[in-house]
Amino acid sequence: MRGVVAKMGGASPTLRGMAWLALSGVIFSGMNVWMKAMSEDLDPWVVGCLRYCFGFLVLTPLLWQAGPRACMTKAPLMQFWRGGFHTLGMLLWFAALPAVSMAELTAIGFTGPIFICLGAVLILGEKMTAPRVAAVAAGFAGVLIVVQPWSQAGFTAVTVGNLLLLAAAPLFSGSFLVAKVLTRYDRPEVVVLWQHLTVGLMLTPFAVVWWTPPSLLQWLSLLICGFLGSAGHYCMTRAFRTADISSIQAVSFLNLVWASIGGFIVFSSIPGVWTVVGAAVIFASTIMLARYEAGLSRAAKVA
Repeated sequence: MRGVVAKMGGASPTLRGMAWLALSGVIFSGMNVWMKAMSEDLDPWVVGCLRYCFGFLVLTPLLWQAGPRACMTKAPLMQFWRGGFHTLGMLLWFAALPAVSMAELTAIGFTGPIFICLGAVLILGEKMTAPRVAAVAAGFAGVLIVVQPWSQAGFTAVTVGNLLLLAAAPLFSGSFLVAKVLTRYDRPEVVVLWQHLTVGLMLTPFAVVWWTPPSLLQWLSLLICGFLGSAGHYCMTRAFRTADISSIQAVSFLNLVWASIGGFIVFSSIPGVWTVVGAAVIFASTIMLARYEAGLSRAAKVA
């Protein structure tokens, strides 16, 4: 791991940010497959709450070794705002699940990078260059090629579920934008620790109402998901700390590719032709953006 980090250290900030974000996507894809399997036997609120609670417990000993002060945040109010954004987004997302198709869930869910880019430009003052816009647009086009929401299995009409998902997307984006700001005050591990603390606390009342006692194996699975969730959010926060958030968002569309690979490995689900075509578009847009950002870095060094 240290060798990988050392190699990443020689790359430009944007390429390092893209690498961290891609790694977070791989981790989250694996965790989501695991959580989806558990949600068939446990209430989603219980799974979500315990995942964040275990994530908090996993992180606490690591930070406590550096002393109690290492766990403290320099921006507590902002941490709770971030937790509120994320929790409200999860509430809307879970409420929408029974009323939407997978095509709707995937296509609308991937509007998140677009909201993040808009917020980064309007709120954080980041510069959104034409290649970055093109990469995000191409990545979203690749998602649409895969899910084909215009088909019979896709969008049939504008439903309450669609509107709930559309409302959840900017809330999750707001959470990530606040996380970007928090990296100016706290280390990535502190940001992740407080996210798990605030979201776990805010989800607890819902888990209590719909409580279902997990089995011993499910407790172990939740602990593993807590570890994976913390690792995924750590990598994402490192990405936000390293680079402009708008410059790396095209990488988020790779999550659809990782999910397809995970579905093939775990459920023997063979990707269709359009999945392969869409994945190729997403990969191409990401690689082109990486080459563009690497070119900018080399030009800056020469200058």
